[in-house]
Amino acid sequence: MNVEIQEPLVTTSGDPEAIGHMRVAIAEGKHWFVAVLEAIAIWRLAEEDWNGRHYCYLIGGEAFDWLLLAERLCDELKEIVPAEEKEQLLFYGVFPTEMGPWEFQQLIGRTKYRAHLNYWYGVLVEEALLLSAEERISKSRHALGYTPSGVAAESGYQWVYGAALPDLLTEFQNERKLAVTEQISFTESREFLYWCFKYRLEHQDPAKVASDTRLGLERLGRMRSLRGQRPAMLSELSPY
Repeated sequence: MNVEIQEPLVTTSGDPEAIGHMRVAIAEGKHWFVAVLEAIAIWRLAEEDWNGRHYCYLIGGEAFDWLLLAERLCDELKEIVPAEEKEQLLFYGVFPTEMGPWEFQQLIGRTKYRAHLNYWYGVLVEEALLLSAEERISKSRHALGYTPSGVAAESGYQWVYGAALPDLLTEFQNERKLAVTEQISFTESREFLYWCFKYRLEHQDPAKVASDTRLGLERLGRMRSLRGQRPAMLSELSPY
C-alpha cells in the first residue's frame, strides 16, 4: 500500500508547507516534538537532496522511516531543539515528552503510521532477525568445535531465506532494473532489506514466518534494552 507522499520525488527545497506549519506551531506554544510530528503528517516528499545529503523517507513505496524525517526537520530547528533531547530521540528512540501509541498515530496520521509499521517490521526487525540468525549459526559452529568468528554474514541470509546473499541481491537488482553489483548505497541496502522481508513472506511457510519474526522482535528488544531504551511503542502493538 503506497503512502500519500507524492511528487516531486527529489528536491532541494524541502516541503515549505510542512516546515512552515512546524515553525508556526512552535511559535504558538506547542512542544517542538509535537510540532515535528504534525509536520511529518503534512510532509509530501518521498525523498530529497538537501544540504549535501540524500534523504529517502519512503522505502519501496511502502515503508516510512519517520525518524529520518524527524532528523531532517530537527535540522530546521537548530536554535529550538535541545541538543540532548535531539540526541536521545535520534540515537536511542526516546521521546522528549510523554506520548502513547495512539497519540503518536493521531499526530503523524494513520496512513503514515501504517507505513511506519512496514518500516519497523520490514527493515528494523528484519535486520535484527539476520543478526540473530548469524548468532545462532555461530553458536552451533562453536558447539561443534569451530571458531565462532568464522561465520560470514551471508550465512544468515541462507538460514533465513533459504537462498544465498549474491543470488538475492541479483534478483533484487534485476527486479528494480538496477546495475548488478555487490556495491550498493546505504539507501539501496535499506530497500534491499525491505525487499528481503517481502521475499520471506512470499516464499516461507507462514508458521516459519511468524516464528522468525518473533525471533527478530526478541533480538531487537534485547538490543534496545542494552542501550537503555524504554520499550518501543511499536512492540506494544506487535501482532505476534
